[in-house]
Amino acid sequence: MRGRPRAAATASAAAVFDALDRQHPDAWTELAFRNAYELLVATMLSAQSSDARVNQVTPALFARYPDARALAQATQEELEPQIQSTGFFRTKSRSLIGMARALVERHNGDVPATMDALVELPGVGRKTANVVLGHALGVPGLPVDRHVLRVANRIGLVRSDDPVDVEAALSGQLPPERWIRASDAMILHGRRICRPAAPLCDRCQVRFLCAYYRNLGAKNTARPAARVRARTARVARRGPRR
Repeated sequence: MRGRPRAAATASAAAVFDALDRQHPDAWTELAFRNAYELLVATMLSAQSSDARVNQVTPALFARYPDARALAQATQEELEPQIQSTGFFRTKSRSLIGMARALVERHNGDVPATMDALVELPGVGRKTANVVLGHALGVPGLPVDRHVLRVANRIGLVRSDDPVDVEAALSGQLPPERWIRASDAMILHGRRICRPAAPLCDRCQVRFLCAYYRNLGAKNTARPAARVRARTARVARRGPRR
């Protein structure tokens, strides 16, 4: 699906996100955190892992490393066993320590509240930065993960698999104050309803606005006619029954 994203009309996008809000009134990040530092660490750990798994690891981790200054003093040998269950623990430990040291050296240990400063930190990309900005720092952001990519493309809000393009397209369809909730709702929708292999379309409150569902309907309508044509052709080849 590479290429320029196709944006839906603003009114259509608003209707979609109103429906998602109704379906997921509890939409919010499922990562447990108390401040921007904790959310930054948790989001970095969540790459290729589940939020539930990360939430099992972080209480002990934050007790040992309560802030960036403490984490900056850690060694990989110390940190790796504590985060091993989240996967890719060697890469994550390097990124976490590098991130913490950069916070201390460049920002006096505080998490900066701008996209430009966040993405300069080791291991921090736009998705992680938007999660922290939107949930912990009160700065509008629209994180795009695999669930957002899948849901937005299936519904027909965009046509792109490039996260940066999709972020720009979706941000252009909503006012900034709705960005973080829109992302959270799509993430929950992707986890609970619009699943990769077996979407639960019958439970989806967006289905009548969804291109994927409309296409399913067209296919289901076409199948009986196709079966009739195939049966007619078989009968014609056999000739009349005797």
